[in-house]
Amino acid sequence: MVFRKLPTGVQDILPEECRILTAVRDKLSKKFRLCGFEPVLSGALEYYDTYSDIVNKIPQERMFKLTDTDGKLLVLRPDVTLAISRIAATKLANPHTRLCYFADKWDMQEAGGMTSREIYQAGVECLGEEGAFSDAQAIAFSIECMRETGIDGLIVDIGHVGYFKGILEECGLTDAQSEEVRELINAKDGYNAERILRKAGAKEKTLNTVLAMPTLFGGAEVLARAEALTENPRALSAIAYLKKVYSLLVEMGYEDCICFDLGTVKRLSYYSGIVFSGLVKELGAPLLSGGRYDNLADDFGKHIPAVGFAIGLKRVLVALERQGKLPEKQMLDAVVYCEEGGEGVAYAHFSKLTGEGKSVRLCASYGVEEEVAAERYLATKEGVKRI
Repeated sequence: MVFRKLPTGVQDILPEECRILTAVRDKLSKKFRLCGFEPVLSGALEYYDTYSDIVNKIPQERMFKLTDTDGKLLVLRPDVTLAISRIAATKLANPHTRLCYFADKWDMQEAGGMTSREIYQAGVECLGEEGAFSDAQAIAFSIECMRETGIDGLIVDIGHVGYFKGILEECGLTDAQSEEVRELINAKDGYNAERILRKAGAKEKTLNTVLAMPTLFGGAEVLARAEALTENPRALSAIAYLKKVYSLLVEMGYEDCICFDLGTVKRLSYYSGIVFSGLVKELGAPLLSGGRYDNLADDFGKHIPAVGFAIGLKRVLVALERQGKLPEKQMLDAVVYCEEGGEGVAYAHFSKLTGEGKSVRLCASYGVEEEVAAERYLATKEGVKRI
């Protein structure tokens, strides 16, 4: 049987989409380079144990697995940031650096809608950096990267996992229970979140604060509301930190791009501080996602504080299309047609034009090229003439 379809959640990228994707990548690549980021690319295949036997392990059902020739279990790269944390901890003499990448990651469970099992990302990792200014820079840079691609109207939602962790400290939950409550809060499932918290003996005020978290989104006024809901030192410290980051972003000129969302809590063991997502009204999913993950490299033997973000490049293309901002196709500079006997002359002229930096198509016979070009030439054995 001949298979003509691809597995669910993966797709071919056809020439027109590939052209646009390349144009977006080129813009981001230039932006990364001009802002001091060095490129890196991890291996696409890694050992299964690399991601299954660590604190921030990836569930086995999410990884694409295959067997090596020696019988060892391998996986397709399931997380780029974890892979770069491994590189920084084990292979970089000076882990205090800024890295960028363009890479696929594979997620077995994602499929359909705005998600894919093969996810093409661009991203940056600011390694060895700490503090509010570092976090503000990462958020500001994410906005500038989106502007560089042509995206309009980006809003960055900012939160802090310390607020949620602080509130749950008083409940005596296990790490697994805390993660379960986090998932329920993100799903707006207050009933089951309340059930787990009451069973753990949560106080009424703590319970009310957790259940109120899905409403904590909006402008800077959200921070005052969140502050009034708790007396926990860790949660209050997280709010104070968010105020500092916000103040820096206002000074940097990004006030109109910032919102706060303390009710959408990202993975607790993965993130250690500030978290953020970039959204536009034309898309029902984040264009980018990031935050501070100071403890990821610990899994690989070295403590390296870090902040960064990843951009979903295919989502950027969808947003650009819906905003009417797709880059226009560039017209060829020239087409060289060839009559029988003039092949050598045609190729010599084609080489001359491309050597001058022009985009040129060489056609085997006259009339087969339908694209409009600024210059059109016909090569015969007698020579080349413009037509």
